[in-house]
Formats: sequence, structure tokens, C-alpha cells
Amino acid sequence: MNMPVNPSIEETKARMRIILDVQKRAQTQKGPPSAAVRKERLTRAIDMVLTHKDELIAAITQDFGARSPDLTLFADISAAVSPLKGARAELDRWMKPQKRKVTPAALGLLGAKAEVRYQPKGVVGVISPWNFPLSLAMDAIAGAFAAGNRVMLKPSEFTPSTSALMAQIIDLYFDDDELAVILGGPEVGAAFAGLPFDHLIFTGATSVGRHVMRAAADNLTPVTLELGGKSPVVIGRSADLAKTAARVMNGKTMNAGQVCLAPDYVLAPKENLDGFVKEVQSATKRMFPTIKDNRDYTSMINQRHYDRVRGLIDDARTKGAQVVEINPAGEDFSQQEHRKIPPTLILNATNDMNVMQEEIFGPVMPVMTYTSFEDSIADVNSRPRPLALYYFGEDEHEAEALLNRTHSGGVTINDAIFHFAMDDLPFGGVGPSGMGAYHGHRGFLEFSHEKAIYRQTASEMIALLRPPYTDRFRKQINGQLKR
Repeated sequence: MNMPVNPSIEETKARMRIILDVQKRAQTQKGPPSAAVRKERLTRAIDMVLTHKDELIAAITQDFGARSPDLTLFADISAAVSPLKGARAELDRWMKPQKRKVTPAALGLLGAKAEVRYQPKGVVGVISPWNFPLSLAMDAIAGAFAAGNRVMLKPSEFTPSTSALMAQIIDLYFDDDELAVILGGPEVGAAFAGLPFDHLIFTGATSVGRHVMRAAADNLTPVTLELGGKSPVVIGRSADLAKTAARVMNGKTMNAGQVCLAPDYVLAPKENLDGFVKEVQSATKRMFPTIKDNRDYTSMINQRHYDRVRGLIDDARTKGAQVVEINPAGEDFSQQEHRKIPPTLILNATNDMNVMQEEIFGPVMPVMTYTSFEDSIADVNSRPRPLALYYFGEDEHEAEALLNRTHSGGVTINDAIFHFAMDDLPFGGVGPSGMGAYHGHRGFLEFSHEKAIYRQTASEMIALLRPPYTDRFRKQINGQLKR
């Protein structure tokens, strides 16, 4: 189906309603796709990404203005292919019905059976973000395809080149009744969220997630929300500061901090602050001896986002923070082709600063200190529950205290972001940082309906459970009430 070059908003809204109807009708008429069909769709998606990887890398680079092709190859191309291949390899095991215990056990002895079957929900809507525009779309699609669903994808308007290219190549590899792309801005996105999908997954800002959930509520559409928040780094007194600084800054500068899982702020022992800052400067210089024309250092996605992050720095400085810009080559960033912001530490950060009140999503990192480790736990618990938490140190008591007494979507110990890379771990938030989870088997489950099935025994001993109730019935029930 040839897509219009510049459809109007109303044309787009009409098209997506038609596609949803086509996909729902196809799912109903053809029934759940076989394992072979699901694997073939996953294979087509893999072939699509690998065949067009150079075009995709070029489009993502164009959208950002400056972003390392190597980062895109790693974090978008490889990260798109991996979940698709993983789902294809594990699909037969995932699809097997699961036997469950029969209760009371006597029914099982008489031949009754219980099981769970995994049924496709139907049509899954995917609203994907701009920071990793390919991989975060394909990760969700991998789970949806594995579960036997059809998919409608709404990519971000902030990566127009990538989104347009994805629409073009998906149109080459998939019919609209399997996978279709809807392009457009906020108005189209709002209408998309309001469609009566069988499941909707949104990845993006918490503020937008609230609107998505409200729109989905009108249709009682189940939602998976992968949001964000202020993911803390807690540094224990037993931490190796050099190693910690290198790993934290690798996570913080990846994609210039435009990562939902990026370390957002640091809680460090007061006596270790100077040492940590020194190691951060050294580690950053090793990764980025220059920044302005360094292709490994990513620019802000657009001017609005650049201005917002610069505004956070200015606000903190005005309110008394010590701002430490890490600029190893002493470059002038007032004149630059792209929107690059050097890694910046905000020391003496306080809670009244905007940088401590909202997710940063940039290469700016407030550093706060604590005297007692209990204070770090209290600080984490005083804020909305984040998408991730990072602990650095060798003290198992501290690590366990954070694991047990704080809430976050996931945790990496002695590094950042790596729990996301584990395909067999569920990925999702908690509370303000999201709901539901996907990734690997968890994604298959998220986009499946777990249908409970019970097969009754042929024995008419179950007549005991029908009126008129007798002393024998009461004896059986009372037998179940023993401690």
C-alpha cells in the first residue's frame, strides 16, 4: 500500500482507524498465527533491519545532527536485532501450554486437568520514543509478534528522517494487516492513544504517559508504560572511585544522557566528594579528549531540548550550585554547528533547584552528599519511584538495604544501565516510572492473554458439590478448613 507523501492530520486519523479495523478483522478471521508464521515475521523484521542498517544509521545521525554511527550500530541496530532473534529462538518453548495443579487434589486423581494457554491479545499499538528510535520500537514489536499479535507503530515526530524511513521500509516488508506505521505529531499521537487497541505500549516522558493512560482508559485498553524519572547513583564508602566514576560517566554520557535509564543524580559520601569529582574529570577526558567535533559525543535532539537542559544548569548556578563543566580541550561551545552540551556536574545541588525536580535527560549530573548511609536511603525514598537505581560498592549489607528498602523499576550493581541489556530480565518501571514490563519472555507474556482452562473429570463424584447439601458435603468442606 503506497503511503501519501504528506497526508493531512484528518487523513492520517482516518487511515489509522481503517488499518486498525483491517488488522482486527484479519486477526479474527485467520485466528492465532502458528509458530511458523510468527517466526517468519520475526525473520522478516531481522532481514529488514540488517538490509537497511546503513540507511537507518544515516537517518538517525541526520535527526540528531551529531551522533556516533558506532553508538547507533550498537544501541539501535544490534539492540533491534537481538530481541527479534531471541524471540525467534525461544518461541516454541514460550508458546507451550503450561500445566497447573488441580485443587482440590482429589479432582486431579479423578482425571481433571488445568492449564494456561497463551493467546494473542489481537492488535498492539506501539508508541516509540526518539532517543533510540529503532531499537525501542523493534523491542516492543518482537514481543508483540512472538505473542502472535498484529502491530501498529507510531514513531516519534522528533526523529522525522528515521520515522519516515521506518515507514518506507516496513511498507516494503510487511502488509498493513501485519505491521503498519502511522506518522504524525502530538495530535496524531493523541488520537492514536485513543484507538481501541487490545494492548498499548508507550515509551516516553511521565507527563505524556499520563495523557496516554487517560486516552486508553476510555476503551479500557491495557497499557504498558515505560517512563523514566530521576534514577539515583548511590556510592558506598567501599566503592573504587576510579572504576565507579568511569562506569557512571559512561552511562551518563551515552547518547549525551538522553537515555531513560541514564544515571540522573549521585549520592556520595561527603568525605569522598572531591575524590569522586577528580575521577569523573579524568574518566570523561579519557573517553572524550575533545567534544565539539568528536563524532562519539551526541548532540541534543533539538533546540528546545538543548535550551531546556541549558536552563537547568543556569537555574542551579543562580541558586548557588557549583557548576563544573568538563571540557578537556577548552573548546568554545557558544559557536557550534550542533547542539552539544559538555558533561556538567552540579555540586552542592539542593532540592529547590529545577535540576533536582525533573528528569534531566542530558549530560548534566547533580552530585549530593550524605554522612550516614541511612540518609541515602531516605533521599531515594523521598522522591517518586525511579526507573532504575545504581549502587557502587562492595558492602553487601548496603546493597541489600537498597534492594529491600527502596523501589525502582530495576537495579544494576557496580555499573549503570546493564540490567536493561539482560534479555531474560523484565524491563519496566514502578509507579511514576511506569507499569507493566517487557523484554524477552516477559514481553511475550505482556502481549499475551493467559487463558485459564479447566477440564472437568468424567466422574460423577462431583455431584457431591450440588444441592441438596448433605452431611457428607459439610464434612468435606470442613476438612478443608483445618489449620
